[in-house]
Amino acid sequence: MIRKIIAYRNYFVDFYKSQEFKVQEKIEYVFDLVRFEKQIPKKFFKNLENTDGIYRSITT
Repeated sequence: MIRKIIAYRNYFVDFYKSQEFKVQEKIEYVFDLVRFEKQIPKKFFKNLENTDGIYRSITT
């Protein structure tokens, strides 16, 4: 399973670039989990209240 991660405007890119290299590696690790794992451990994401979900599934 491959999920597509979409960043909103430049907010994430600006945040990511401001982080130290070690933190950037951790962010990339979590993104790889989200993209490729069938089930994502709950410790990485929690449901946001009053929303339709954290991410939208995109199929091609």
